[in-house]
Amino acid sequence: MVLPIIILILAQMGATGDNGALSLAASALTHDLGATTSEIQLANMIYPLVGGAFMIAGGLAGTIIGWKKTFRGGALLCAAGEVALALAPNMTVFIWVGRVLVGFGASFMIPSVLGLIPLMYHGTNRAVAFGCIGAASGLSAVLPLMLGVVMETAGMRATFMVLGAYFLMVFAVSWSLPRIEQPAEHLPFDGIGVALAAAGLFLLLIGLSGISSWGLIEPLAGCPFTIAGISPALPCAVLGIVVLAALVHVEQGVEKKNGIALLPSSFLRTPQVLAGLTANALTFFFMGAQSILMAPYLQLVAGWTPIDVGVISIVTGVPTFALALGIPKLAPRANPRHVIQMGYLAMACALGIMALSVTLAGANPVGVYLGAFMAGVGAGTVSSHASNVVALALPERDASQSGGIQSTMRNAGQAVGVALLGAVLLFGITSTVRAQAAADPAISPSVSQALSDVTVNLGSDAEFRAQIADIPMTKAEQRALVSMQAQARFDSTRIAYAVGAVIVLLGLATTPAIKTTSKDAAGASGAGAPKASWH
Repeated sequence: MVLPIIILILAQMGATGDNGALSLAASALTHDLGATTSEIQLANMIYPLVGGAFMIAGGLAGTIIGWKKTFRGGALLCAAGEVALALAPNMTVFIWVGRVLVGFGASFMIPSVLGLIPLMYHGTNRAVAFGCIGAASGLSAVLPLMLGVVMETAGMRATFMVLGAYFLMVFAVSWSLPRIEQPAEHLPFDGIGVALAAAGLFLLLIGLSGISSWGLIEPLAGCPFTIAGISPALPCAVLGIVVLAALVHVEQGVEKKNGIALLPSSFLRTPQVLAGLTANALTFFFMGAQSILMAPYLQLVAGWTPIDVGVISIVTGVPTFALALGIPKLAPRANPRHVIQMGYLAMACALGIMALSVTLAGANPVGVYLGAFMAGVGAGTVSSHASNVVALALPERDASQSGGIQSTMRNAGQAVGVALLGAVLLFGITSTVRAQAAADPAISPSVSQALSDVTVNLGSDAEFRAQIADIPMTKAEQRALVSMQAQARFDSTRIAYAVGAVIVLLGLATTPAIKTTSKDAAGASGAGAPKASWH
């Protein structure tokens, strides 16, 4: 059946295209809603943060009430969120209403995409279906280019209205999905597990993201409160880890009692599952790195237009689509372990090329496009097998429920990418400018002291001059500070790319666990489930 996978691809494209639209809107948010770099970072992060926090719950809900119901409910929530983004009067509404609604919608829609595949497709067809969903991330590159044209001609608000109409279309066509025989699960909803998962992920990710604007240890000027005199960023992150550890313990008891849990034990005790979940997380960590490092730098520093950035998405999307779909279809016997290893190497190489493309005043277009192409090669290669290696190592019901866990890992990976690398970037720029100003005898102590209350945003030289315009200083001091900021911006961006590459390469350590490459006919077919065919 080809139509069902097309519908699922449209849903995945919409979720990925929403992130692309936000990347294109960096300049518009700055000018139309007065957004700071930290607010743009939070807007990028809040969608995967909310989605990641509740996608495990979305996966469990789909198991209990049915995947098609959660799919349709998620599509409607996404549509409502896009409308809220289009009508937002300020960044507070944009972030905490629009982005939160889209995140909630995705937390139900995307696990349903991955949950429906094991019920509709089996054997080689299942591997191809998962590859198609990975390819959707590449195919969705068409959306940012189209949305870039809309944004350039009609503005940011019209762009998000178009996305709202898109999700309504996904809801409408979802009624064409075939009937599936999904076993009824008359079980209680795991409210405690949902609360622990949401709280733990939220605390961890909000803590990581707060480092850049709240401070690592010493609180910065924008810090909303302190804990024992220090910034709340690290305490929040540590508390999040503690809550997630408690979640693991609680879910063991829930599974013994009910036979089903928010976090099945099979996910934690199966090394191949953990390796596949890592692959999902690192692919989207990589995408988060692009959204917080490449797109804002090109628009805010180099002056590229939304259409220019949209073209880059095509350069990334074509190889993502071709490899995510082509590898399982044309090389069905390829070893998933080797494929994912090659993808990690390609992603790390892409981040290295992107780092080298950065210049003091902007970016080298040749390096940008080459890095974007290699990004597509890496993301497409890993995506071709990341989901399937999880499903191969699990019992059939857990394989279906794995959609929520996989989606959580994807969103958590993206949120960590935005939060961690955004923190490296913004904290690096601010701390470097302050340290150099304090050490430079040409900068007066009064100017240096005034800078201690300024969080330096990522932006052009002109924007930095505007940011420090209220500080009394000489022209010579201003020129020196602008030069310091440009160098700090350049160095911190490259360092952030390097940190991202190292984290991606650490994923190689998990790949030896990938050993199961196929299921026998009995294991691959679910009881009573229709075996879909591509013919």
